[in-house]
Amino acid sequence: MAGHSQFKNIMHRKGRQDAMKSKLFGKLAREITVSAKLGTPDPAMNPRLRAAVVAARAENMPKDNIERAIKKALGGEGDNYDEIRYEGYGPGGVAVIVEALTDNRNRAASDIRSYFTKSGGNLGETGSVSFMFDRVGIIEFDRSVASDDAVLDAAIEAGADDVISGEGGHEVYASPESLREVAKNLEAKFGEPRKAALTWKPQNTVAVDDETAEKLLKLMDLLNEHDDVQNVYANFEISDALMAKMGG
Repeated sequence: MAGHSQFKNIMHRKGRQDAMKSKLFGKLAREITVSAKLGTPDPAMNPRLRAAVVAARAENMPKDNIERAIKKALGGEGDNYDEIRYEGYGPGGVAVIVEALTDNRNRAASDIRSYFTKSGGNLGETGSVSFMFDRVGIIEFDRSVASDDAVLDAAIEAGADDVISGEGGHEVYASPESLREVAKNLEAKFGEPRKAALTWKPQNTVAVDDETAEKLLKLMDLLNEHDDVQNVYANFEISDALMAKMGG
């Protein structure tokens, strides 16, 4: 159980403007509807739906929107979405994983491939970069919920695998199989987390220069702005100075 790691979350700076917030709410609603369709519509009994609802609350999505997205699944409404994972290399040979929910596979593939190509990267086959990441559960809490030591002790007791505490908050990692139980135990102690979901965690990160980092951040933004894209993961580190300059 480590208190520090080289793994950094790259915040993709979404949801800052009204238009972006509206798009983000649309993506969150889509995930809620799909999760409710795939399992039971009760968040307490459906871990994926629970994670989707927690993510929506963390973005201050109105309760009515959340309930409407669940009702869509109950009524069999809404389009049928395919879950697709795209993998490729961005500028500087950085590994990138893109998770999408789409009702048009051809459109999504064409758009995402063009983003990679325009950025100087290339889209690969499924599995071409995911071997460089671990599929893990993550539970995030605000910095203010407790001290580093208190969160570390609680995480160990809850059966977590790793904890990273920093200025941005506390990140608790668990195996996919134990995520639900660990999250439940920590929630009982610290309240609802701001995030509890499965993620792709890089096994190692690649330091890139500022010029390459700017190209990578533009690629991340392009991908995140696409309606079909739900999540983007990459294995690069950039300087704090550039993050500040780019408004990250």
